[in-house]
Amino acid sequence: MRFKKHIAGNHGTRGLISAFFLLFSSLQAFAKSHPEVDSIKNLLLPASEYQKNPDTATINKLNKIASGYFKSNPDSAYYYGKKSVELSRKIKYPEGIADGLLETGHVSYFKGNTKQAKQNFDEAIAIFKSLHNDRGLSKAYISYGRMYNQLAEYKLALDYLDKARLICLRNQDEPVLTDCYKNIGITYFSKGQLSNALDFYYKGLFIALKNNYVTTSAEIYNDIGVVLQNMEVFPNALEYFKKAIQVFEATNNKQAVGTINENIGEVLLAQHKYDEAILYLTKSLKTAKQQDDKDGLSSVYTDLGMCYAHKSQILLAKSYLDTSLQIATKYQIVYNQAYALNGYATMYNLLSDYKNAYKYAVGGQAQAIKLGNISVRSNSALQLNKAMAGLGKYEEANRMLNEYINLKNQINDNESIQKLTSYNYELGFAEKKRQLAQQQRERDLIYQQKIKSQRLVNAIFSIIIAAMIVTVGIYYRQKRKQQKINALLEDRNSEILKQKTNIDDQAEKLNDLNVLKDRLISILAHDLRAPLSTLRGLFSLLQDDSISHEELLEMIPGVLKKLEYTSDFLDTLLFWINSQMENFEASVKNFSIKGLVSLEIETYHEQAELKGINLLDSIPGNLSAWADPNSVRIVIRNLITNALKFCREGDTIEISATMEDNKRIIVKVKDTGVGMSADQRDKLFKGKVNSKMGTKNESGTGMGMLFCKDLVEKCHGKIWVTSEPGVGTEFMFTLPAVAVAASAEI
Repeated sequence: MRFKKHIAGNHGTRGLISAFFLLFSSLQAFAKSHPEVDSIKNLLLPASEYQKNPDTATINKLNKIASGYFKSNPDSAYYYGKKSVELSRKIKYPEGIADGLLETGHVSYFKGNTKQAKQNFDEAIAIFKSLHNDRGLSKAYISYGRMYNQLAEYKLALDYLDKARLICLRNQDEPVLTDCYKNIGITYFSKGQLSNALDFYYKGLFIALKNNYVTTSAEIYNDIGVVLQNMEVFPNALEYFKKAIQVFEATNNKQAVGTINENIGEVLLAQHKYDEAILYLTKSLKTAKQQDDKDGLSSVYTDLGMCYAHKSQILLAKSYLDTSLQIATKYQIVYNQAYALNGYATMYNLLSDYKNAYKYAVGGQAQAIKLGNISVRSNSALQLNKAMAGLGKYEEANRMLNEYINLKNQINDNESIQKLTSYNYELGFAEKKRQLAQQQRERDLIYQQKIKSQRLVNAIFSIIIAAMIVTVGIYYRQKRKQQKINALLEDRNSEILKQKTNIDDQAEKLNDLNVLKDRLISILAHDLRAPLSTLRGLFSLLQDDSISHEELLEMIPGVLKKLEYTSDFLDTLLFWINSQMENFEASVKNFSIKGLVSLEIETYHEQAELKGINLLDSIPGNLSAWADPNSVRIVIRNLITNALKFCREGDTIEISATMEDNKRIIVKVKDTGVGMSADQRDKLFKGKVNSKMGTKNESGTGMGMLFCKDLVEKCHGKIWVTSEPGVGTEFMFTLPAVAVAASAEI
């Protein structure tokens, strides 16, 4: 994993300048793939002309070419940027000097020459300030932010990027603001703050889609794919990577294609598909060599080393890892140093050489702490766990395992998954809205064309009438013709309105399906992974004899608690899914409320006693309802477990029921727990609430009340809640006392 996994924009280099006449033949192809550069005729301007009679227009063109070449030929970018600075100094053109310094500064810091890059950026900033050039100043601050992010100095990076953001907001400069948001997201990702990274990625993506910034949109798709990769949602990550690579291959952006090939390779490596991973990583390595990209070379060498280590080709693996660490150390790329050290630890753990594995894992952990990245720290903790267990240091190994689990839970936190789900919903809605607007514009254009045609017909018709006023018969025929055309237009307009209505209905249904799909995926991705990962880790430790019998006994209650929660959640989820079937009404029947509630209270009696909570059954024995008993059981279970979750020692939970108008039964679940705010209460049955931890740190999904509402309504009832913070909560729902069909007959 590396910073280059993200595509930060115009940066990257291959080293020293290339001769102009060697680049001359490639300019035409470059111009076709970069529409932002001027015409080919201007690009092919002979060097002798712009050196003999330089002017500001020529210098501006040179800087445009330099900026464009960062994505396909960094050698040329450095050449044209340096040439622009030389010519600008010659004619004393300060803006040309500053723009050229930005281009050469990119190359300098990417080759590890941060001292030279700082000099270039500082001089450019001073010039832009003196010229009151806000756009140039914001671009310079963004360049500084990229450099400090690569150096793992995140506070400085965010300070510079925030300066750029404020300038862009003040000037409503959306192109540069989009780039700024993207780079702020990259910096937060580097810090391991995925939730903040998603906020800024999607801010940039919405602007890019609105303004049709195709390349920038592709860059952010890649960045979101990296977040999904870290959350181990691999199919979705590959989907985002493939979206991005299609754009970059079409525009000949070699640097970006190389980056995404590495990202795909790392996903395949994580999925243990080593041969497929090597194919993608080899493509990325070829691009990194062509670009002389030190960051990229170091990272890809580590990836290849780990692939060959897993394939038991140790000599080849060690060779790649040695090269990676040498490059990362020489150019002070902290992230890649930690990544390479963890790669060594992985290799030695595979060889059961735990002494060496421990040495490299400790080094990787030190660099990871310096870096501050949660993903790298979690990998270091995992390798230390394996090495310590192999060395017989079981207590320390267990501590490292707990640290690894905690770090992985931070990466896959519920907030990030919910944000991703929410943003994907907004993104889908925005895209659909944009498509509908485009369709409407096309229909409007067709309509306007028809109106113009109609006006032409009217003009011709008027001329015919004026010329042949004496011929009543012809006038009559022309009038009938006009009436038919008007009728045809009215029919067409009616058809267009019907099509619009159908499209709106389809869009609404599609949005509903997407909301449900994304919500379920987020739950399955988060709430099922954590207990399964814990169980897998426990079995792995048992297999390796890494923990003692006493330690196993200490860990089992926590594991069972997570599995019990997961099992209950799956029961609820599967029953709710079954309830969506068309034959759901077939299970409706008369049943005793008392009997059903008594069974659920008996099930949770022990859990209530453990928390010191009084669980009371106040249901009369003579009440019968006409509904699906399994649905009611699921609702009662969810309300009881929810009350247990938010009650403290000494609190009381009471389940009661009353008959109302001899037609319906009101069931109440009342507790004296912590209660909830009005804002939480209003969101409770809409599936938008973020589940909070219980009084004993119990977790939840935030979906239980949504399931309850759906099941109660399918039983022809309704559900509502009253609550006050610190006082308690009372859930109430109704059920028919007799069959719905029978009630209608009465």
